[in-house]
Amino acid sequence: MAEAALTVIVADDHPLVREALAQALRSALNGAEVAGCANLPEALAELDRREAVDLLILDLDMPGMDGFSGLAAVRASYPAVPVAIVSSTRDPAVMRRAVEFGAAAFVPKSAALETIASALQAVLDGEVWLPAEAEEVETATDDFARRVAELTPQQLRVLNLLGEGKLNKQIAHELTVGEATVKAHVTAILKKLNVRSRTQAVILSRRFSLQGG
Repeated sequence: MAEAALTVIVADDHPLVREALAQALRSALNGAEVAGCANLPEALAELDRREAVDLLILDLDMPGMDGFSGLAAVRASYPAVPVAIVSSTRDPAVMRRAVEFGAAAFVPKSAALETIASALQAVLDGEVWLPAEAEEVETATDDFARRVAELTPQQLRVLNLLGEGKLNKQIAHELTVGEATVKAHVTAILKKLNVRSRTQAVILSRRFSLQGG
């Protein structure tokens, strides 16, 4: 019996990058089915639409990502789907943070297509892949990343809106929920992040680039 083709979602707001990655994946992964998306909401819709996805590739800087909050939201909603970040940044600390927030790989866009394909194959094989320059970097985000991983997708949305300076009433309106629900989410966020105030939660999330700073 022939082996089923892999299903991969490539989310990047640059059409040429999406197509180059798609071609490399189809060549390297024996005709993998590749779906292209231009932003995070499209990628989430594609994940919802499909019964199974073998790999999700995200651009860290595309619309909807909001720094690492988009990655954290994907990991909270789809914990079984491996995520690889393909980004133009070469900052080793950012690469490490991506893995700490749940990515299985961080691959620079400047890498050769053969390297990118090899890295993504490593992820499909259950490995974590990082460029050599990121392997030697230590960051202080690991504990915070673990705490963020405990937040639900809705709590992540509330935290992001808190970071934008919005009040409970405004958050309730944007999420179409009651103020009491927002207050309950804020209480849970403070407990999970081990902070005493919403201000501390926002400062902490910004310090570690959850808000994209």
